[in-house]
Amino acid sequence: MGAEESTGERTGEAAASGSGAASGAGGRAPRTALVTALMLAMALAALDSSVVSTAVPQIVGDLGGFSVFSWLFAGYLLAVTVTLPVYGKLSDTFGRKPVLLFGIALFIVGSLLCALAWNMAALIAFRLVQGLGGGALQGTVQTLAADLYPLKDRPRIQARMSSVWAASAVAGPALGGLIASYADWRWIFLINLPLGGLALWMLARHLVEPVRSPGRLGPVDWAGALGVFACGALLLFALVQGGVAWPWLSAPSLGLLGASAALAALVVRIERRAAEPIIPGWVWRRRTIAAVNLALGALGLLMVAPLVFVPTYAQSVLGLGPVSAGLVMSAMTLTWPASAAFSQHVYRRIGFRNSAAVGISLAAAILFAFTLLPYPARPWQPTLVMLLLGAALGLFQLPLIVGVQSTVGWSERGTTTASVLFCRQVGQSLGAALFGAVANATIAARLAHAPMSGLPDHLDDVSKALDRPELLPPAAAGYLRATVAAAVDHIFLGATAAAVAALLVLLLMAPRRFPILEEHQEGRRADT
Repeated sequence: MGAEESTGERTGEAAASGSGAASGAGGRAPRTALVTALMLAMALAALDSSVVSTAVPQIVGDLGGFSVFSWLFAGYLLAVTVTLPVYGKLSDTFGRKPVLLFGIALFIVGSLLCALAWNMAALIAFRLVQGLGGGALQGTVQTLAADLYPLKDRPRIQARMSSVWAASAVAGPALGGLIASYADWRWIFLINLPLGGLALWMLARHLVEPVRSPGRLGPVDWAGALGVFACGALLLFALVQGGVAWPWLSAPSLGLLGASAALAALVVRIERRAAEPIIPGWVWRRRTIAAVNLALGALGLLMVAPLVFVPTYAQSVLGLGPVSAGLVMSAMTLTWPASAAFSQHVYRRIGFRNSAAVGISLAAAILFAFTLLPYPARPWQPTLVMLLLGAALGLFQLPLIVGVQSTVGWSERGTTTASVLFCRQVGQSLGAALFGAVANATIAARLAHAPMSGLPDHLDDVSKALDRPELLPPAAAGYLRATVAAAVDHIFLGATAAAVAALLVLLLMAPRRFPILEEHQEGRRADT
């Protein structure tokens, strides 16, 4: 019997939100110390990319490898993404604590190796090691947050986790800049050692998982894990390199995409035969989980617009400096946690699905409003858009995560949470590739039909020209800024379409009321 029909489930979120004490992990541990340790572990993963980004010039100046430095981020993202479902299944099989402690330890080892890197190739390889640990941090911390609190209290802990990401987005670039300016870039990785060590010690001491009846014990599906890793690696490699290292329709792109499709078919075959698959079929057979996966995949896709292209817009079109441009984008992270914390008052009245539908509807309107900004806009205008967008997305994401975690028992929560985060990461990777291609096509077309001379002949020269606009004729500089603004408008139209797609998924696939599992039955299998 499916989860949505299993006995013991409530049909209304309002009734479930008043349920009893948590039966999750850490119920016997000092709650404050444990939550602090979880937030510290989350900060390790959240700070990583934002701190490294501002130190790239110093790293490249020391190690070289300018042509491949983007793999410092792509390699880490790849490792995190493809290991999320693996760690999710392992945490359901062996418990959260061993998986999380292993992830933190591996992240610390990767950080130490990064600090000792002797060239760019070594640093990229060690970033992969960091990412292998980061996948355990992201998924397991979110799962433990649901284990620790009953449904009525989960928004509080999830809002705290959101605040960690928000603070990291604001403080990370500044911290990285300070380290790059006044110390050696290797300290960016070395500071992870004491922070990770403290989190490791606190979790080892305070996290005590209750004894649970075995839900799905059996041989670990290592063949499936390896297949998922290889398939995801090939796909993300194709998406990251396509249109950059080679054309999209070239033999390397088509070969990698074809190989990833063949591996995906092989993984499906392996998983169907496995006794305990890494990605079980019920993740996609249950309407609630499948709908949330697709909706948050669309969220990952649309998030590329504000995270990647708004700083470019602020610098190239509005003429702001790097710090000011970062502040325009980070305005979104100020309202997101506040809206997420407030969302509990909304979904207790109208339900998880309807709350998320309201949030993504507002987000679609706000993303479209960005395309209506005047040219040239004043800095406060995109900043206001980002503030409103953060508020809308906080109302969208948190109800879905809290809701879907509450439809499964302990033995399935790690897999469910990992599948949600995996889909969001894949959506972000797809968005980066898709929107990058849209931006390149828009700029190339406008340059080809430019009414004046003096403009760059190649896309690679556009960023250089925008860095030194005084070297261009005034008319050409103005046309180039307008070209970038048009490209960003097209990106936001695509993000609007992604938001509309998420809304349709919720309305057409998700049940009107999520099938909440009784708190006292969370240790049982949800489909028995």
